[in-house]
Amino acid sequence: MADKKIKKVVLAYSGGLDTSVILRWLQDAYECEVVTFTADLGQGEELEPARKKAEMMGVKEIFIDDLREEFVRDFVFPMFRANALYEGLYLLGTSIARPLISKRQIEIAEMVGADAVAHGATGKGNDQVRFELSYYALKPDIKVIAPWREWDLNSRTKLIDYAEKNQIPIAKDKRGEAPFSVDANLLHISAEGKVLEDPWNEAPDYVYSRTVDPEKAPDTPTYIEVEFEKGDAIGIDGVKLSPAELLTKLNELGGKNGIGRLDLVENRYVGMKSRGIYETPGGTILLAAHRGIESITLDRGQAHLKDELMPRYAELIYNGYWFSPEREMIQAAIDASQKYVSGTVRLKLYKGNVDVVGRKSPFSLYSAAHVTFEEDTVYDQRDAQGFIKLNALRLRLAKNARG
Repeated sequence: MADKKIKKVVLAYSGGLDTSVILRWLQDAYECEVVTFTADLGQGEELEPARKKAEMMGVKEIFIDDLREEFVRDFVFPMFRANALYEGLYLLGTSIARPLISKRQIEIAEMVGADAVAHGATGKGNDQVRFELSYYALKPDIKVIAPWREWDLNSRTKLIDYAEKNQIPIAKDKRGEAPFSVDANLLHISAEGKVLEDPWNEAPDYVYSRTVDPEKAPDTPTYIEVEFEKGDAIGIDGVKLSPAELLTKLNELGGKNGIGRLDLVENRYVGMKSRGIYETPGGTILLAAHRGIESITLDRGQAHLKDELMPRYAELIYNGYWFSPEREMIQAAIDASQKYVSGTVRLKLYKGNVDVVGRKSPFSLYSAAHVTFEEDTVYDQRDAQGFIKLNALRLRLAKNARG
């Protein structure tokens, strides 16, 4: 039942079939004014058509914001300081975009005096949770409208019928069954559904759009150097770049070399398993580079504690808790560890693989004098005997007591 007390709603709007239908449905079901918000997160699509479509549908307040730099600087980079991987593999490309979209949506709602916010996420997926946890964390009393949980337009055929009856323009490629669903931003592009729903079947090559087939990548490796300062990448091959510029460049390099493809069956927060095809070329390179510079600048205790915290941190982001106190607490610990994570990493990109082949830092903890196999004057090998005996003490006592 639509709440007729709601007078103005800020809709996260892409201009596609789903959110265009939602726009008209909100106007009809709630009899309210709709404000549209479209975020440019580097998805690679022209956004002006979304503006024109919103204008055609009677929207008076339209926001199209370029958030690429903020996205990489304030969301992607902090996440990469943690080396975050969900279930050991997924670089969280979709997950990390949702809190920024939500944040800006709430800012706009406060700016225009809106009563509510709305999103186009379905009732089966993770995004509804991510959006709404963020909304409530930022504005506890906000009203949230999730049309997919309210209306009866529960199929693509019904959406198209509704669009045609209401004279909503539909892109030609949206008529009929789409082969798969796509989400994209500067960090990644993902594909789910339809031809990908059977996890036994290999994904067809046309699903991939950001990376060449590794088998068809150049036969000559590409070498690059990535410079870091306090845990964040700041340049490539000696050229300083802004966060968004840097990730764009890494995407280009990774895409050409077939890097960053992932075929994953993951556990959604709502309880079901889903199969997705992910392409994260720049992020895959960045993760390898960051771990490379950490390998010579982090103390063992720091590095191992970070690796223990990482799965919990990644799960928090995947499940939508970016604005939670526990994520912020872990982030503070991670950021403290990055004080001396500065230097340069050399990487070899070749046919889908990223190899760290060199690393250097003014804060390196690597001591050739201690690890050399040649004669040295800094390490007394006899010290190891007492170290081993003390560490073996509990093992010896247990064996003597219990046989």
